[in-house]
Amino acid sequence: GLGDDDPVVAACLSNLASVLDSLGDPKGARPLYERALAIDERVLGAEHPDTACDLSNLAMLLHGLGDDAGARPLLERAFAIDEKALGPRCPETAMDLNNLATVLTAMGDLRGARPLFERSLSIREETLGPTDLDTAQSASSLAGVLHDLGDYRGARTLHERALRIRESRLGAESPETTRSLNNLALVLQDAGDLAQARSLLATVVKVREKRLGPDHPDTAL
Repeated sequence: GLGDDDPVVAACLSNLASVLDSLGDPKGARPLYERALAIDERVLGAEHPDTACDLSNLAMLLHGLGDDAGARPLLERAFAIDEKALGPRCPETAMDLNNLATVLTAMGDLRGARPLFERSLSIREETLGPTDLDTAQSASSLAGVLHDLGDYRGARTLHERALRIRESRLGAESPETTRSLNNLALVLQDAGDLAQARSLLATVVKVREKRLGPDHPDTAL
């Protein structure tokens, strides 16, 4: 039988943790992620990409629970492992950079997050292609940081790019597309282009009403 010294067990624990987390039980998921990490560290080693994946899973769970200070060192370690084991410009490294930048943003370190999002976007463009949904996600995340830093022109360009990708890949009425429209409208509003912002927000409300019904909380902006 499989024991606590088998990476297959670690993978099963991670999968179960992921299911629990998506069902709204992050506290139930946490010890499973921790056990998976302990197994992979012991069996595969502290520098193995599977260990990095475990570190990332646990870190993003902690981020979801509001423990960004706990998440940050785990993500820094995951990034160091993947950069060394897989190379500085691979999708896994881009994901690590994206996750770390997300945590730094939540901690209020926008200037620290910006170059990480920029690097993540550049790697994803190169390895996944300019129209990949992960590329759109990096563009959108970077746009959010630029918006908060007051670079409305830079934020607008990136939100428009994310919107184009999501519209073409997911359709005009997908939740991700309407989120991009909403983000773009908020940048336009802060930049003083109120007429265009109002027009985009009206589209967002129309799409959400159609999808969710007029009384859903997400329909009322």
